[in-house]
Amino acid sequence: MNVLFISLGCDKNLVDTEVMLGLLASRGYQMIDDETQADVIVINTCCFIHDAKEESIQTILEMAEYKKTGPLKALIVTGCLAQRYKEEIVKEIPEVDAVLGTTSYDKIVEAIDKALEGEVSIELTDIDALPRVETKRLVTTGGHFAYLKIAEGCDKHCTYCIIPKIRGNFRSVPMEQLLEEAQMLADQGVKELILVAQETTLYGKDIYGEKSLHVLLKKLCRIGGIQWIRILYCYPEEIDDNLIQVMKEEKKICHYLDLPIQHASNEILKRMGRRTSKEQLIEIIEKLRKEIPDITLRTTLITGFPGETKEQHEELMEFVDQMEFDRLGVFTYSPEEDTPAAEMADQIPEEVKEDRQAEIMELQQDIAFDLAEDMIGREVLVMIEGKVADENAYVGRTYKDAPNVDGLIFVNTEEELMSGDFARVKVTGALEYDLIGELIS
Repeated sequence: MNVLFISLGCDKNLVDTEVMLGLLASRGYQMIDDETQADVIVINTCCFIHDAKEESIQTILEMAEYKKTGPLKALIVTGCLAQRYKEEIVKEIPEVDAVLGTTSYDKIVEAIDKALEGEVSIELTDIDALPRVETKRLVTTGGHFAYLKIAEGCDKHCTYCIIPKIRGNFRSVPMEQLLEEAQMLADQGVKELILVAQETTLYGKDIYGEKSLHVLLKKLCRIGGIQWIRILYCYPEEIDDNLIQVMKEEKKICHYLDLPIQHASNEILKRMGRRTSKEQLIEIIEKLRKEIPDITLRTTLITGFPGETKEQHEELMEFVDQMEFDRLGVFTYSPEEDTPAAEMADQIPEEVKEDRQAEIMELQQDIAFDLAEDMIGREVLVMIEGKVADENAYVGRTYKDAPNVDGLIFVNTEEELMSGDFARVKVTGALEYDLIGELIS
């Protein structure tokens, strides 16, 4: 039986998708990418911000049409939107046969079985559960890199964020389970592990009594075949000397950190429910750059938060200009129902949010180009991602670049390379966010 899987949203959601794919593959389902030929369609949804919610709803509606025009027998909706709007989905979109919440993805086989028998079901588990699936994940990222989700949920309760209500409280995956999964991924040919969670830096505190990310990292570094380990979603206030030290000691750990700081105005940070001040952010960033001089720092910001004044926006611009982040993304504030920020006074017009977003991104483009130009003449290690069609060139990433969110390097060579190969490259040119290089023979 043919199954089409559509995974929306973040890389953490993608891990859940890959677990479900593994479960279905073990039962003999055939994975396809043509919705017109699918007997079953599963949509793993996102609803973190308004645009993600709209994309999820539109995708469900589009796929529901194949109940009328194609062989589609079962339409399954999983993930964050499913958790949050379970009853509404079943009521408003009768073509949907099953809804699985964020901790029910391990029930995907049973849900499809029921759907094929004509039973409409809503599968919900305790929001603070942590499913354990023994079946091998079906990696969808090309095989040379994979995400390792080390924790689920969040305890921070930022005023703009709905995640704790749909993903539950923070809970770490036991270390032995992660090491087993990482070994399994390495055995499949994965060379880069990318650690993800709603917050990676707090890993282990709930089950070991203290933050244990540095312990996990040391053990992951001992797994043969893994050559790069990258850490995303690091809350700045939780970065400690143990993490910095293990990054300095272990060669496999990329000198790269993703720090979602969201803003730099102390008043806005307080209204957001964040745990840091601008002064603390500067201190943390300066310490990281002092201790690890070649570190690459990525961050994300929210512009147009309720009550944000022109002066606070300019303060954020000044902060970005001063800090010169290697990588930076900006979201316009999205008011989410059932969050405190959505009820705050002084909501900002969309046009103003977008103008402020554009101003920050224009500034960041200048910073990124200058940083890219500084790379010209340097030799870098590159992981090859694939070949450029009809050219003697390949596309790859340096340690400075996480897949799908950061830049690329285009490598000119007549030698034959494979996805996942590592190559020494000399940087010869710079684009806005990308680099150009020559293979060093």
